[in-house]
Amino acid sequence: MRKIVAKEETNLFDLLTGAGYSRTKVKQLLKHRAIAVGALTMTRHDHRLLPGDEVLIRSPREAIVEARHCPGLEIVYEDNEILVIDKPAGLLTIATARERTKTAYYMLNDYLAGQPGAATERIFIVHRLDRDTSGLLVFAKNEIAKRVLQENWSKVDKKYSAVVEGVPAAMSGQVAGHLRESKALRVHTVKGGQEGDQYAVTGYTVLQSGNGYSLLDIDLVTGRKNQIRVHMADLGHPVAGDRKYGAKTDPLGRLALHGSYLAFAHPVTGKRMEFTRQQPDGFLRLFSKNKTVREKR
Repeated sequence: MRKIVAKEETNLFDLLTGAGYSRTKVKQLLKHRAIAVGALTMTRHDHRLLPGDEVLIRSPREAIVEARHCPGLEIVYEDNEILVIDKPAGLLTIATARERTKTAYYMLNDYLAGQPGAATERIFIVHRLDRDTSGLLVFAKNEIAKRVLQENWSKVDKKYSAVVEGVPAAMSGQVAGHLRESKALRVHTVKGGQEGDQYAVTGYTVLQSGNGYSLLDIDLVTGRKNQIRVHMADLGHPVAGDRKYGAKTDPLGRLALHGSYLAFAHPVTGKRMEFTRQQPDGFLRLFSKNKTVREKR
């Protein structure tokens, strides 16, 4: 990082070119939000400077936006290209016909609108989590980052924590098959597979069992709608609280499924990005001696 102090009244572009930066380099740095005057990130080359103003210049690869507060959401990581959150259970990823504003997408766009340089920023959906699933979600902050992430999504490592009813016969294994969505929007496994069906693979390892439940570490080899929920039901051990796919109990008042691990190549730098979030405390409390199980009604 380099610091330049303005000695006289000037503008940002003149100061930087006078310090040896080319016109192209200045545009690049501004595009990547790698220039700050005081605490404000700059996006305009004609920003006026007064004597004593400190200009901080970072390389685009190092230009990470400092963590900022977004009410209702935990921002795990943010830079000029991507934003990673820990989505709470009960919150939609994106709007539906019935709900437009209580979504992670809406909240993050509102969050960016209040930041310096907001006119050039917006959120792009890369993937989704079900409303009742909590955990890690990555969003792009420009179309290029979105395209690169989605084109390479098959290379992304995704792991989940889940509490299922009962104890699987095998301590680890894999469930695979073709999935089909019905007209009633219910996903189910089908034999063979026809046009429009999607092949899905889910790996699992039992971490802990007790009180009629098992805590699983789930490796999402493919990423299909409701994949984990369908495969656990196929295994005979539905996710706790998953009324849609046959769960008989709802001990947490929510779906016991959490996106705990996400790893991918950064869409611009290529650097491997890894994020981990432990399962909610309630998951582990199900294995304590003092617990309450709510039967499905």
